[in-house]
Amino acid sequence: MNFKFAHNNLNVFDLKKSVAFYEEAFGLKEIRRKETPDFILLYLGDGQSSHELELTWLKERKEKYNLGDNEIHLAFTVDDFDKAHALHEKMGCICYENRKMGIYFVSDPDGYWLEVIPKNK
Repeated sequence: MNFKFAHNNLNVFDLKKSVAFYEEAFGLKEIRRKETPDFILLYLGDGQSSHELELTWLKERKEKYNLGDNEIHLAFTVDDFDKAHALHEKMGCICYENRKMGIYFVSDPDGYWLEVIPKNK
């Protein structure tokens, strides 16, 4: 029996804002979506790997999600770390840097943390 990662899911409050963020910050593009009367599942991909990010938007949701002490995060490697850092700094989304480890985190519109790692680490 072999398992292969398919996707990670994040519930988002504002689908358009989240899609715009992930496209600008990480170059992710919509691969497909499933729409129902109650929710939309939108899948984003990087065009390089088979892994996908599924954004779930519940149409009747009235308030942002409370992430509490959620320590879960997604990580992205990048070939030009300095250029990525400059982009995220310009976007104002860097929420934590660990210069000693050579990494940093950005926060998406819902407060999820995303780690950025140089490709050679």
